[in-house]
Amino acid sequence: MPRHRFLFDIPERFVAGTVGDPGNRTFFLQAREGGRIVSVALEKVQVAVLAQRLTEMLDELERRGIEGTDADAVTETDVTPLDEPINEVFRVGTLTLGWDTQDHLVLLEAREQTEDADEDEDDESEEGPDLLRVRITPPAARAFVARAVRVVASGRPPCPLCGEPLDPQGHLCPRRNGHRLN
Repeated sequence: MPRHRFLFDIPERFVAGTVGDPGNRTFFLQAREGGRIVSVALEKVQVAVLAQRLTEMLDELERRGIEGTDADAVTETDVTPLDEPINEVFRVGTLTLGWDTQDHLVLLEAREQTEDADEDEDDESEEGPDLLRVRITPPAARAFVARAVRVVASGRPPCPLCGEPLDPQGHLCPRRNGHRLN
């Protein structure tokens, strides 16, 4: 099957967001440039790890004195909903981060989840999993992280005893020997 590449070089908007109610949300990465909107679905844990690793990378670049990577570079966080229409292009299997030393941009790649994905596959091959590639400025990456952290944290509150997510009707808590905690 031919590979589809969705390439964004400093898009107008690149965010993580959700659709649905806490406990039944679908997480997305979404890039927008002009009238072109690409949304890829992924797991909550992938968003959380992406935000963590992106923060670590930006902190290391700041430590090395790369201009514009400091945490103070973010002036405001995007709080608007995902752009419509939200059409899932693919489900993410692999996320990759990188730093473009020539242009001083953060590179993020999301590859489609496939059953027979070859990790050593050539990016220029016409066959293979679909790919979303986004290059963003360090301040845009910091803004992405701020929003992603907020999106991940806005789910169901944790049980004070076991830490598992609480449903609106409570949950069967293992720390209470299976009794419902409301």
